[in-house]
Amino acid sequence: MKVLVLNNAAPFIRGGAEELADHLVARLGRLRGVEAELLRLPFNWNPAERLIEEIVLHRQFRLSNVDRVIALKFPAYLVPHKRKTLWLLHQFRQAYDLYREGHTHLGFDERGRELVQAIRAADGLCFAESQKIFVNSPVTQKRLKTFNDVDSRVLYPPLNDPELFVGEAYGDYVFAGGRLGPAKRQHLLVRAMAKAPKGLRLVVAGPPDTPDYAAELQAIVRELDLADRVELRFGFRDRQEIAALARQALACAYLPVDEDSLGYVTMEAFGASRAVITTTDSGGLLEIVIDGETGRVVAPEVEPLTEALADLWNDRARTERMGAAGHAILAAKKLTWDDTLKQLLG
Repeated sequence: MKVLVLNNAAPFIRGGAEELADHLVARLGRLRGVEAELLRLPFNWNPAERLIEEIVLHRQFRLSNVDRVIALKFPAYLVPHKRKTLWLLHQFRQAYDLYREGHTHLGFDERGRELVQAIRAADGLCFAESQKIFVNSPVTQKRLKTFNDVDSRVLYPPLNDPELFVGEAYGDYVFAGGRLGPAKRQHLLVRAMAKAPKGLRLVVAGPPDTPDYAAELQAIVRELDLADRVELRFGFRDRQEIAALARQALACAYLPVDEDSLGYVTMEAFGASRAVITTTDSGGLLEIVIDGETGRVVAPEVEPLTEALADLWNDRARTERMGAAGHAILAAKKLTWDDTLKQLLG
């Protein structure tokens, strides 16, 4: 059986979806009788009018010599195929919840409303022709039902390489990994370090979304004289480095704005038995990051984050217990690649 995984491609941007797609293809390729490849289709959403062309291009795309398709994200999932399964990581949210909340580049005039309707109509056609629809979290499931009245099944992505995330001795730093950008809010963590306990350090590691954001983080470190306590490791980091940083940390931190899923940063932290600091508006993480039980959940502001950092540092025994509880919650979900592939190909 020849299985093609479809994902979109924004050049030089890599995050959890890209990691998932790569691991999915690798795991599929290990199955007897299965050949698997990844097809990344370029996607440009600026200017907004470009979205109509993207919809048409993807709907006109034709696949040959492919038995099954597993599609992950808009607009790649629009490509037609008679045996297509969706594993929906997220839709084009600027036409859905972000549009409703006023955070969109589509516009709110008549043309903006037409673009929203075009995106939703294309999605509707895709959903109707898909054999199965899985989603990566209850957050995505609820959004799909609310806006498209489409039912789906939650299929959580497993931890890609759990053998790397086995906890070691607890260190003296909080680790903040993943993509770096305004929507992940590492700048709040850096500012929170100014009044955090003196012995505590912060390590931030990952590819910046833009050079401007990297420069902003560097400027905050200089402004607050934090060079000896905040380490910035910019750029794509290999898995061995990321795993070591998580395994040896005191705790981990992840502050996304309304994340769709549990988040790989969270899963990796819990895999290594590390508590997680997050915020009250972080979305899908809040399913397993529980304040005082598996980490700290605070308002997305500098002062509460400083207090959370102090709590983790000052009561290390409790911090370790919360990390162990996080590990137990993740383990209880029994997320394995064997089960995931069985459901996707079933």
